[in-house]
Amino acid sequence: IGALDKSVIESELQGSFTDLRKALFVVDGKDSPLLASAQSLLRWHDSHQYCSKTGQPTEKNPAGSKRVCHASGVTYYPQMSPVVITLVSDGSRCLLARQPSFPPGMFTALSGFCDMGENVEEAVRREVAEEVGLEVESLRYSASQHWPFLSSSLMIACHALVGAQRAEISMDTLELEEARWFGLEEIVEGLKREPSSSKQDDGSFLPWFPPKQAIAHQLIREWLQQQTA
Repeated sequence: IGALDKSVIESELQGSFTDLRKALFVVDGKDSPLLASAQSLLRWHDSHQYCSKTGQPTEKNPAGSKRVCHASGVTYYPQMSPVVITLVSDGSRCLLARQPSFPPGMFTALSGFCDMGENVEEAVRREVAEEVGLEVESLRYSASQHWPFLSSSLMIACHALVGAQRAEISMDTLELEEARWFGLEEIVEGLKREPSSSKQDDGSFLPWFPPKQAIAHQLIREWLQQQTA
């Protein structure tokens, strides 16, 4: 919206601006990829205004698809970082976790950036071992999704199976606030629950899961369908 005043726009349209993550609970499947792409591109332009080689200002092309340093001739294109997101299961339960920065009560699948030189399988095994201390026996690819948080990422979604006899969680407390196993009934109830209805009378929060537009939600639903098939 450029230099337009946000409060004036909110008053005129009788609405309010919100964080894109919250908006994913209300927008449909057609709008969410467009909003995510737009936010990523705007953030990229904002953080790449100078050439890393010369320090001189870069200039974007009319389409906004790249930036050019005229002093060096270097052209910069938006890039995405590969991230693995993995739903771990021991056969009858699935493992979900939360970080301290998450909204109260929200649990999701494990995720982490791929290290330089890693393939997807290696990244999944390493992340699961580092974050919850479990050894992946087998894994399978599910789907992928562009994700604009915190920077532009390509989320590569997988299901990972661990041995039921070796399913004791050893959590990385620097990364995670909580990680635990969820049974079938808990998953069914959590998928029905909205963030606004998760708070209990004693101030604690019942578990709820990412919005349907997030690939973590898809992983959880796929696991549920497999269990009930």
